Amino acid sequence: MDKDLAILIDQNRIIETINQLFIATDNRDWLQVKRCFAPEVLFDMASLGAGEPAKLTSDEIVAIWEAGLKPLKAIHHQAGNHIVRVAEDEAEAFCYAIASHYLPNETGANTRTFVGSYDFGLMRDGEHWRIALFKFNLKFIEGNKDLEGS
Repeated sequence: MDKDLAILIDQNRIIETINQLFIATDNRDWLQVKRCFAPEVLFDMASLGAGEPAKLTSDEIVAIWEAGLKPLKAIHHQAGNHIVRVAEDEAEAFCYAIASHYLPNETGANTRTFVGSYDFGLMRDGEHWRIALFKFNLKFIEGNKDLEGS
């Protein structure tokens, strides 16, 4: 029973880390975003055309996101259908997610929505879990694909 309880606690902490990553990104709380990541992350946004997967530091990811999201008036992530598998001090997680971007502009096409899923690899760091693998799997984009250029 104790082992099952420990796994449930770890699964909850992992989902909390993932949710905190999305909430902190929406709030542009870059220090909190950094805390969700391991010092080095295998970062894969290839499904968005962002190049091949690469190992990036948490500082590099935060810098990319801060610059890329800066022009937007609002950002909203919604995640669900979490599946988490824990193996000692490592874990794999999956979730569906939707990310909406909002930027009022003259065209009236003010939003862009990304629909897809995420694969995460996490590592235990004391009582916390840190994201060491971040992969976005795009299903489709809806809305103004060139939002910042409108």
